[in-house]
Amino acid sequence: MDLIEQYLEWKQFNQGRSIGTCVKYRCYLKRLSDSLPGELVDAEKEQLEAFVGIDAHKEGLAPKSRRAMVAAIRGFYSWLLREKKISVNPASIIEYPTAGNKLPIAASLNTAEKLLMAPDLNTLKGVRDAAILAVLIGGGLRISGLCRLNESHMLWFKEADGSERLVLKVTEKGNKERLLPMTSEARLLIRAYLGHPDLKYIDRTLNDSDKVLFVSFRNRTIPEYDYHGERRRLSARSIHDMIQLYGKQQGLPVNQLHPHAMRHLFGTELAESDMDLLKSQTLLGHSDPKTSAIYMKLAIRKLAKVVDIASPLRKIKTPVSELAQHIENKK
Repeated sequence: MDLIEQYLEWKQFNQGRSIGTCVKYRCYLKRLSDSLPGELVDAEKEQLEAFVGIDAHKEGLAPKSRRAMVAAIRGFYSWLLREKKISVNPASIIEYPTAGNKLPIAASLNTAEKLLMAPDLNTLKGVRDAAILAVLIGGGLRISGLCRLNESHMLWFKEADGSERLVLKVTEKGNKERLLPMTSEARLLIRAYLGHPDLKYIDRTLNDSDKVLFVSFRNRTIPEYDYHGERRRLSARSIHDMIQLYGKQQGLPVNQLHPHAMRHLFGTELAESDMDLLKSQTLLGHSDPKTSAIYMKLAIRKLAKVVDIASPLRKIKTPVSELAQHIENKK
């Protein structure tokens, strides 16, 4: 096993990094290896600085993408030093490029509503799609967490008044688990999906007798005789394409037609509802509260209402007071 694979194995199993992160790091390190005249262990700091700096810039990599590249290389050479493969770390002084943090684009409530009303509930596919959308909109899951759901990840409880409550056990980035309560709307759509008579004809049973939750209906790359169990699991790409299809049919803004826009909507609505930051962090599965705090910047509606009430302009006569009042009365 070469050094890159040894490092990634250590990264995954000792540091608990996700497979996605390891795949990305492998790509960067392989590219670095191909660019060097000698071996990775013989690299000099000037070569590494050029690779993540001017060379990456010429390739058109944005600063944010280059930050991940720097993280991969710094981590790799720190590991080499730790394993005594090198005596000096040539990557220790490589700096991360400055990258501004863009505010995420959240789906609007109007977009969410139209998406959720688009599927045909007379079909199993339509009920499945509505259930998926309800979980994304009502729970703020990352797409990876939604795709990994099995039936055993649904925890059903009885409330004190006898009503039913559904909680999802979600596994997402870094294999971290969290419990996410679902609203009645999401619960009812999941119940409708699981109870659909056509679902019983699909073999979604896994080797451990668990069952895939959200199934696919067509995959031309898999022979029909082998299209069961894990291979029936719906992919992230299929969910993205489903949202795009419904959204375009409804004439919705393209930049809101992706699963993460639903997550951003969930985070924004938590902030709009004056949700405690620690609770928002827990519900969104953020390891850093600063990430959850981003949604406070998007929570503008409640602040706008405060301004409408308290602004001095509302308490004096202005050249457009009558027009403003007329417009607001029409809302």
